[in-house]
Amino acid sequence: MLYNNAPGDIRRSSVSFAELCAAMLSNRGGNRSPEHIDITFAELYDQYVEQKYEKSKKKLSNASRGSTRAAFNNCKQLHDKKFVDIRKADLQEVIDTCPLKHSSLELILSLFKGMYSYALQNDIVEKDYSQFVTINIPDDDERGVPFSADALDLLWQHSDREDVGMILLMIYTGFRIAAFQNLTYNETEQYFQGGVKTAAGKNRIVPLHPAVQGFARSFADQYCSGSKTFSAHTCRASFHATLSSLGLSLSGAGTKHTPHDCRHTFSWLCDKYGVDDLSKHLLMGHSLGNDVEKSVYGHRTVEELRTEIEKIQVPDCR
Repeated sequence: MLYNNAPGDIRRSSVSFAELCAAMLSNRGGNRSPEHIDITFAELYDQYVEQKYEKSKKKLSNASRGSTRAAFNNCKQLHDKKFVDIRKADLQEVIDTCPLKHSSLELILSLFKGMYSYALQNDIVEKDYSQFVTINIPDDDERGVPFSADALDLLWQHSDREDVGMILLMIYTGFRIAAFQNLTYNETEQYFQGGVKTAAGKNRIVPLHPAVQGFARSFADQYCSGSKTFSAHTCRASFHATLSSLGLSLSGAGTKHTPHDCRHTFSWLCDKYGVDDLSKHLLMGHSLGNDVEKSVYGHRTVEELRTEIEKIQVPDCR
């Protein structure tokens, strides 16, 4: 196998195994151009930012640009490395050694994913190592206030609006806003699959409540099909503008609602309508604790989860 993959001039001569391996390593760039082989993390970042913020038809905010730059500044140990030489361990070390909060680590991981997507599209790398990187500290941004019953009534009264439908989709699936960037949609079995943050949260299946299946189909037609790229920044701005237009910006506690409050609302609805605890943990991607607990109790079929999620009632004002 090694012999057959060696460059032609080596196959025609008698060489040692060590020499053959060295020659193959020197040829690992394949058909990549020299500028692709030698491009550093920092140089690729400049190309990625230019493509994302200067050449894209979609105009992103200065806040988005600033967040991307901050994430880049927080991984200086990668700046001078050749991008093709970077591996999962290098990326994971950045996350593991960064002393900042969970939200800052999310921005770094989002940058990794965006840069690898750009690099794959331009034949700079052949493998996306960012998909294997995890954030291994507890989420420190879990505080929030659920939407009140009256607020839910008002949202359902305006559910014909696409922006309101997106908020209701977040509420009745429990996914974090960042998870919508990479969700997959199973139209036949009516569920979303995906998730972020923790091992328990990633790639979980959440059956779609019948009341939001139309919103899910509309979302999938736009984003899961690849015709549009979902932006958490844009969605967050739309979220605040939508609530403001409905007079729902502030919660009953007097704090400003955030997209994460949708997840808190889902948790509250599960409790209110008697979704069993295990199903709730699985639907929300919570860790189940020790390995014994996971192996013995950590399983529900899609239909079992569907039965539980359909216990949740929606207002009659649709």
